Amino acid sequence: METGPHYNYYKNRELSIISAPFSGGQGKFGVEKGPRYMLKHGLQSRLEELGWSTELEATLDEAEFVTKLKKEKESSTGGSSVLDGGVKAKRADMVGEATEMVYKSVSKVVQAGRFPVTLGGDHSVAMGTVSAVLDKFPEAGVLWIDAHADINTIETTDSGNLHGCPVSFLMGLNQDIPGCPESLKWVPGNLSPKKIAFIGLRDIDAGEKKILKDLGISAFSMYHVDKYGINAVVEMAMKAIHPETNGEGPIMCSYDVDGVDPLYIPATGTPVRGGLTLREGLFVVERLAETGNLVALDVVECNPDLAIHDIHVSNTISAGCAIARCALGETLL
Repeated sequence: METGPHYNYYKNRELSIISAPFSGGQGKFGVEKGPRYMLKHGLQSRLEELGWSTELEATLDEAEFVTKLKKEKESSTGGSSVLDGGVKAKRADMVGEATEMVYKSVSKVVQAGRFPVTLGGDHSVAMGTVSAVLDKFPEAGVLWIDAHADINTIETTDSGNLHGCPVSFLMGLNQDIPGCPESLKWVPGNLSPKKIAFIGLRDIDAGEKKILKDLGISAFSMYHVDKYGINAVVEMAMKAIHPETNGEGPIMCSYDVDGVDPLYIPATGTPVRGGLTLREGLFVVERLAETGNLVALDVVECNPDLAIHDIHVSNTISAGCAIARCALGETLL
């Protein structure tokens, strides 16, 4: 039986689960296992119980990219692009190859009129997902749920890990920087600073703060969640990306599970204390589902290998699956 909210853009209630098992955007193995674990947890069947017709869409081969990553880590540069200041973009060739593959898979899905649910992998895969969604819905706004802004450029990043840079590539901020990796010049870079809003920020680099302020990007940290409450923050974020229509319009949600406090989601690569509660984290996507305006979803950065014990694995994977289910219409009553 069909349940949950009405979806304005996918009235046929057909979706594709896009597996993006990629870990090259950061330095820790295991995040590539996230999609496989979420599917083993029964995510596909639970989405079907919500009235969605589902299919699986493969993007890249998990084992192949793990092998590539191991080889690059053994090399002297780690597959990095080098600027005058030193190594600034680790594994750029691999990230470029993988994200373009994700882009092609998501493009295939959205152009066929199916809702894309992309399971990561690290957050660099959003270069592919967001770019594909903007091809189909150029007026779409993006809600980025994350402890981090992921808007470092290849000049401002300290680590060189590209999972901390996808938003800067999506906005085209790296295109004119000398040494910008050729492998990532496929990214259109057409996301307007006025069409993205962040929720849950609490670990932001100095260079990122400057970019956010200089570009006037809507960013809601945990301070704003504490001050106004999560419902008000979601409402403000939706209005920020669709100001002319009072928040109405197509919305993509790119959800890094580290946006939720590690008390609830411990097995992730860059946990930061003081985040969203699990209920707040689920409310965000419940509220988006209620609008009927959600057109795409990423759930990324579940890393089973970073769990201290099996309970941590279970808590993280079950929470990641719950985020997806709530975004697609699961309600408490």
